[in-house]
Amino acid sequence: MYHLATVFPPIRRVRLPLTRDQLMLLMAATNEIFLGIDIYLAHSISGTIVPREWIPIIFGPVAGVILLIAGLIALRQRSLATVLASVVFVASIVVGLLGAYYHLIRAILPYGPEGQRVTVNLLVWAPPILGPLTFSLVGLLGISAVWIEDPPDSGILRLLGGWRLALPYSKTRAYFFMVGMGTLATVLSSVLDHARVRFENPWLWVPTIAGVFGTVVAVALGAIDKPTRADLITYTGAMLLLIA
Repeated sequence: MYHLATVFPPIRRVRLPLTRDQLMLLMAATNEIFLGIDIYLAHSISGTIVPREWIPIIFGPVAGVILLIAGLIALRQRSLATVLASVVFVASIVVGLLGAYYHLIRAILPYGPEGQRVTVNLLVWAPPILGPLTFSLVGLLGISAVWIEDPPDSGILRLLGGWRLALPYSKTRAYFFMVGMGTLATVLSSVLDHARVRFENPWLWVPTIAGVFGTVVAVALGAIDKPTRADLITYTGAMLLLIA
């Protein structure tokens, strides 16, 4: 919470019942469940759901429940819970990549004439290619959160059996980069979606510009080793803008 406390100093007196990583894992579990529900609603619009479309629909809630159970197991057997959660998050990454592939092959004409196999119009009217990658992003966030960083902000993860893995960035900076990745994917998806109506409503540019701003700010903050209070205030403002 120290970055948020830098922006809002009075928060330093507040003690949260969960650590940052525990909150991230809780958020990941909740996201898995709601992703499954969201995909069910999106795919049911056509009136029929083909067998492979049931993969994320079933996986999301099941993964979320398993992660919540892993959280309870962690109270007594941290190692077992870590392995269980890691398997779920790796599976989430695979499900996301598989979904993106299925959406992509519906957006291209592999046997079409040269120059017409992949076009902007096909991408605009195809199922959202980047949408399924939300599962992959949740998986990345989860894997980052599930392994303990020791010492904090060192980028060194403590693995099973006493092994240690040195990463190029600390967890905090990695989180910023992943927020930037998620925001960028959302911006690109919204641009392709709004392109169907050719941005006829000028207000459609507002979330696009806000998304670009949020992406740049998040990635820039991840690239900074020690951000200043002004940097963190800018980031907080960008995230609040995206929420609004």
